[in-house]
Amino acid sequence: MTATLPVKISFSLPDGWRSAPPDEVGAPGAAFVALHPAPADGFTANITVAGRMRDDAATLREIADESVQRLGQAGTVQVLKKEEVGTPAIPGLTDSPGVVQNLRLSTTLRGEPLELVQSQVYVGMEDVHHPSRRAVLELVLTAKPEQLPDVLDDFKEFVRSVRPDQDS
Repeated sequence: MTATLPVKISFSLPDGWRSAPPDEVGAPGAAFVALHPAPADGFTANITVAGRMRDDAATLREIADESVQRLGQAGTVQVLKKEEVGTPAIPGLTDSPGVVQNLRLSTTLRGEPLELVQSQVYVGMEDVHHPSRRAVLELVLTAKPEQLPDVLDDFKEFVRSVRPDQDS
Protein backbone atom coordinates (compact mmCIF):
# COMPACT_ATOMS: atom_id res chain seq x y z
CA MET A 1 0.00 0.00 0.00
CA THR A 2 1.32 3.42 -0.94
CA ALA A 3 2.46 5.44 2.05
CA THR A 4 1.55 9.03 2.79
CA LEU A 5 3.92 11.72 3.98
CA PRO A 6 3.53 13.18 7.48
CA VAL A 7 3.84 16.70 6.05
CA LYS A 8 2.83 18.23 2.75
CA ILE A 9 5.66 19.13 0.40
CA SER A 10 5.99 20.38 -3.13
CA PHE A 11 8.81 19.69 -5.60
CA SER A 12 9.71 19.73 -9.27
CA LEU A 13 10.77 16.71 -11.28
CA PRO A 14 13.82 17.06 -13.53
CA ASP A 15 13.14 17.04 -17.27
CA GLY A 16 12.17 13.64 -18.62
CA TRP A 17 11.45 11.99 -15.27
CA ARG A 18 7.89 10.71 -14.81
CA SER A 19 5.92 9.80 -11.74
CA ALA A 20 4.75 6.23 -11.22
CA PRO A 21 2.38 4.63 -8.71
CA PRO A 22 4.60 3.25 -5.89
CA ASP A 23 2.61 0.00 -5.59
CA GLU A 24 2.93 -0.71 -9.30
CA VAL A 25 6.71 -0.31 -9.37
CA GLY A 26 7.47 -2.32 -6.24
CA ALA A 27 7.89 0.56 -3.78
CA PRO A 28 4.85 0.24 -1.50
CA GLY A 29 6.54 2.05 1.41
CA ALA A 30 7.09 5.17 -0.70
CA ALA A 31 4.71 8.09 -0.96
CA PHE A 32 6.11 9.12 -4.36
CA VAL A 33 8.23 7.50 -7.09
CA ALA A 34 9.75 9.06 -10.20
CA LEU A 35 11.36 7.04 -12.99
CA HIS A 36 14.21 8.05 -15.28
CA PRO A 37 13.33 7.86 -18.98
CA ALA A 38 16.31 5.66 -19.96
CA PRO A 39 16.60 2.22 -18.31
CA ALA A 40 20.03 0.51 -18.24
CA ASP A 41 20.17 -3.25 -18.70
CA GLY A 42 16.59 -3.67 -17.48
CA PHE A 43 16.87 -1.37 -14.46
CA THR A 44 15.23 2.05 -14.31
CA ALA A 45 16.89 4.63 -12.09
CA ASN A 46 14.35 6.05 -9.67
CA ILE A 47 13.74 8.68 -7.04
CA THR A 48 11.55 7.82 -4.07
CA VAL A 49 10.12 10.01 -1.34
CA ALA A 50 9.04 8.54 1.99
CA GLY A 51 8.56 9.93 5.45
CA ARG A 52 7.18 9.33 8.87
CA MET A 53 6.64 11.03 12.21
CA ARG A 54 9.23 10.32 14.87
CA ASP A 55 8.87 11.04 18.56
CA ASP A 56 12.11 9.44 19.65
CA ALA A 57 15.52 11.03 20.19
CA ALA A 58 17.18 9.32 17.21
CA THR A 59 19.48 11.61 15.25
CA LEU A 60 19.26 11.78 11.48
CA ARG A 61 22.56 9.85 11.37
CA GLU A 62 20.97 7.09 13.44
CA ILE A 63 17.91 7.11 11.20
CA ALA A 64 20.22 6.78 8.17
CA ASP A 65 21.88 3.82 9.94
CA GLU A 66 18.43 2.23 10.32
CA SER A 67 18.10 2.36 6.55
CA VAL A 68 21.42 0.55 6.13
CA GLN A 69 20.22 -2.16 8.53
CA ARG A 70 16.91 -2.50 6.66
CA LEU A 71 18.62 -2.74 3.26
CA GLY A 72 21.11 -5.24 4.66
CA GLN A 73 18.26 -7.71 5.10
CA ALA A 74 17.94 -7.95 1.30
CA GLY A 75 21.63 -8.06 0.39
CA THR A 76 25.03 -6.58 1.09
CA VAL A 77 25.27 -2.86 1.84
CA GLN A 78 28.42 -0.76 1.88
CA VAL A 79 28.32 2.83 3.15
CA LEU A 80 30.48 4.86 0.77
CA LYS A 81 29.95 8.26 2.39
CA LYS A 82 27.87 9.81 5.14
CA GLU A 83 27.84 13.49 6.01
CA GLU A 84 25.70 16.16 7.56
CA VAL A 85 24.65 18.89 5.16
CA GLY A 86 23.39 22.32 6.03
CA THR A 87 20.45 24.14 4.64
CA PRO A 88 22.16 25.32 1.42
CA ALA A 89 21.69 21.78 0.05
CA ILE A 90 17.99 21.90 0.86
CA PRO A 91 17.06 25.57 1.02
CA GLY A 92 13.63 26.42 2.31
CA LEU A 93 12.81 22.93 3.54
CA THR A 94 14.25 23.05 7.02
CA ASP A 95 16.58 25.08 9.19
CA SER A 96 18.15 21.90 10.59
CA PRO A 97 21.04 20.06 8.98
CA GLY A 98 20.20 16.96 7.01
CA VAL A 99 22.19 13.79 6.44
CA VAL A 100 23.31 12.50 3.06
CA GLN A 101 24.62 8.98 2.70
CA ASN A 102 25.78 7.14 -0.39
CA LEU A 103 25.51 3.36 -0.49
CA ARG A 104 26.52 0.46 -2.72
CA LEU A 105 24.03 -2.41 -2.68
CA SER A 106 24.52 -5.99 -3.85
CA THR A 107 21.20 -7.75 -4.19
CA THR A 108 19.15 -9.82 -6.65
CA LEU A 109 16.33 -8.95 -9.02
CA ARG A 110 14.29 -11.79 -10.48
CA GLY A 111 16.96 -14.20 -9.25
CA GLU A 112 19.82 -12.37 -10.98
CA PRO A 113 22.61 -10.51 -9.14
CA LEU A 114 22.21 -6.75 -9.20
CA GLU A 115 24.64 -4.00 -8.16
CA LEU A 116 23.04 -0.67 -7.27
CA VAL A 117 24.03 2.63 -5.74
CA GLN A 118 21.83 4.87 -3.63
CA SER A 119 22.09 8.47 -2.58
CA GLN A 120 19.87 9.06 0.44
CA VAL A 121 18.96 12.42 1.91
CA TYR A 122 17.31 12.64 5.34
CA VAL A 123 15.74 15.84 6.63
CA GLY A 124 13.73 16.48 9.75
CA MET A 125 11.09 19.09 10.45
CA GLU A 126 10.02 19.74 14.03
CA ASP A 127 6.35 19.87 14.89
CA VAL A 128 6.00 23.50 16.04
CA HIS A 129 3.19 22.53 18.42
CA HIS A 130 4.95 19.44 19.83
CA PRO A 131 8.76 19.94 19.70
CA SER A 132 9.39 16.33 20.78
CA ARG A 133 7.80 15.15 17.51
CA ARG A 134 9.21 15.65 14.06
CA ALA A 135 8.61 14.56 10.54
CA VAL A 136 11.55 12.84 8.88
CA LEU A 137 11.65 12.80 5.08
CA GLU A 138 13.76 10.32 3.12
CA LEU A 139 14.63 11.31 -0.46
CA VAL A 140 16.41 8.49 -2.30
CA LEU A 141 18.00 8.03 -5.71
CA THR A 142 18.58 4.40 -6.75
CA ALA A 143 20.56 3.59 -9.89
CA LYS A 144 23.03 1.15 -11.40
CA PRO A 145 26.61 2.40 -10.93
CA GLU A 146 26.96 3.12 -14.64
CA GLN A 147 23.74 5.23 -14.58
CA LEU A 148 24.89 7.43 -11.71
CA PRO A 149 26.76 10.06 -13.79
CA ASP A 150 23.59 10.57 -15.87
CA VAL A 151 21.16 10.91 -12.94
CA LEU A 152 23.01 12.37 -9.96
CA ASP A 153 22.68 16.01 -11.04
CA ASP A 154 18.96 15.43 -11.65
CA PHE A 155 18.62 14.10 -8.10
CA LYS A 156 20.44 17.12 -6.68
CA GLU A 157 18.11 19.38 -8.67
CA PHE A 158 15.11 17.45 -7.32
CA VAL A 159 16.33 17.73 -3.69
CA ARG A 160 16.89 21.49 -4.08
CA SER A 161 13.30 21.86 -5.32
CA VAL A 162 11.65 20.19 -2.28
CA ARG A 163 9.72 22.70 -0.15
CA PRO A 164 7.06 22.60 2.55
CA ASP A 165 3.69 23.02 0.85
CA GLN A 166 2.58 26.50 1.82
CA ASP A 167 -1.03 25.72 0.82
CA SER A 168 -1.50 23.20 3.65
